[in-house]
Amino acid sequence: MARKKVLVLGGNFGGLTAALAVKHELEGDVDVTVVSASDTFLFNPSLIWVPFGKRAAKDITFPVAPTFEEHGVEFVHASATGIDLAKRTVATTAGEQSYDYLVIATGYRNDFDVVPGLGPGGHAHTITTLEDALHAQEAWQRFLADPGDVVIGATQSAGCFGAAYEFLFNTSYQLKKAGLKKQVKLTYLTSEPFLGHFGIGGLPHGEDLLGMFLKKEKIEAVTDVAMAGVDTDAITLVDGREVPFRYAMVVPPFVGQDFLKEVDGIADAKGYIKVRPTYQTEDHDEVYAVGIAAAVVAPWQTPTPVGIPKTGFPTEAMAHTAAKNVAAQIRGEEPTEEKEFGEIPAVCVMDAGNNGVLILADKMLPPRKHGVLIPGPQNHAMKLGFEKYFLWKMKGGHVGLP
Repeated sequence: MARKKVLVLGGNFGGLTAALAVKHELEGDVDVTVVSASDTFLFNPSLIWVPFGKRAAKDITFPVAPTFEEHGVEFVHASATGIDLAKRTVATTAGEQSYDYLVIATGYRNDFDVVPGLGPGGHAHTITTLEDALHAQEAWQRFLADPGDVVIGATQSAGCFGAAYEFLFNTSYQLKKAGLKKQVKLTYLTSEPFLGHFGIGGLPHGEDLLGMFLKKEKIEAVTDVAMAGVDTDAITLVDGREVPFRYAMVVPPFVGQDFLKEVDGIADAKGYIKVRPTYQTEDHDEVYAVGIAAAVVAPWQTPTPVGIPKTGFPTEAMAHTAAKNVAAQIRGEEPTEEKEFGEIPAVCVMDAGNNGVLILADKMLPPRKHGVLIPGPQNHAMKLGFEKYFLWKMKGGHVGLP
C-alpha cells in the first residue's frame, strides 16, 4: 500500500504543530508536506514589545525549513492559491500539490477596511504582524521626539483584545521610563461591552481588576464603542466624538485567506473554515482546519460586535486534535478525537511592562465552572520565560511538550 500524503497549509503555530504531530503519531510512516507563504516561524505574542525596541525580528523568529527537515517533513516556501476538493489538489505559487489528507492552518489577514484610515498608509499603527510592529516602532521613535496624547484601541469585530491590553499597559510603562507619563493623556478605546471581556465573555472580577489597573495608570477607557474613521491626529467614533492623538495603535479584526472563500462551500464570508469538533470540515472527512483558519461561533451577541481570540494555546490544542484524527484515518480507524474550541482551557499571561496578569479558566467560552485572574510582577517574568521556552520547543520540533 502506498504511503499516505498529508498536506499542511501554513507553518506557524497550527501548521508546524499539526505537521510534526502527524509525523510523530504515525512514527514517521507517512509523507507530510508543509506549504507556507512564510519561511519563518513568528512568536506573535512578543510583537507587543517590538515598537519599544525590546525585541528585534531575530529575537522572535526562526527559519522553519531546518526544523521540518530534521523531522522528515518536506517544506515548500510558496503561497496556496486554490483547492480542488474533488481532485484532492492544492494550487500554489510553486506548482500543484496533491494530498490524501489536508490540514488548513493559514492564519489571518488584517481587515483594515472596517475603519477608514487604518492600515498601511493610514494614520494609526497596529502590531498584529511583524511588518506592522516594525512600522509602529519607527513611529514610536518619532513620537518620543515630539510627544503628545496616545490612543490604544481595538475596533468593532476585533478579537485580539489581549494584545491591545498588553500594548496599552506596556505603553504606560514606557511613558514612565521616558519621563512623559504626566504630560501624555493615554486613552483606551474598545468594542468590548465592558473592561476585561477579552472576546471570551469575561471572567469573574475581571472588570474590577482591569478597572483598578487603568485607574492606577491614569488611563481613560471608553468601552462598547465603534470607530468611524482615523484621521491624521484623531479617531472619530460612530457617535461623533473625536479622540485626539499624536500616536495611535489600533488592533483591527482578522479575516481568513481570500482563496479559501472561493473553495466550494468550505468557508464563511470571512474566509474561515466551518469545522466539526474533530476539526474536519463539515462535508469533507479528509480536510481539516485549525487555528485562526477555523470558524468559531460566539455564544453571545454584544451591542458593538466583538470577535473571539484564537490564540496560540487553543491553536495547538486544535492542531493536536486534528493530527490524532488524521493518524487514526490513515490507520483505518474512525476519527474520534474531539475538542471543541469553547471547551479548550483558557491559559494566557498578559504582560504589563513590569507587571502582568495570569488568566486561567476551565473553558475558553462560557458557561464555565472556574475562572481567575492573578495579578502581579511574577507574570512579567513568566511571560519572558515562556517566550524563550516556546521558541526552543517549536524550533526543536518538540510539539508533544506542553
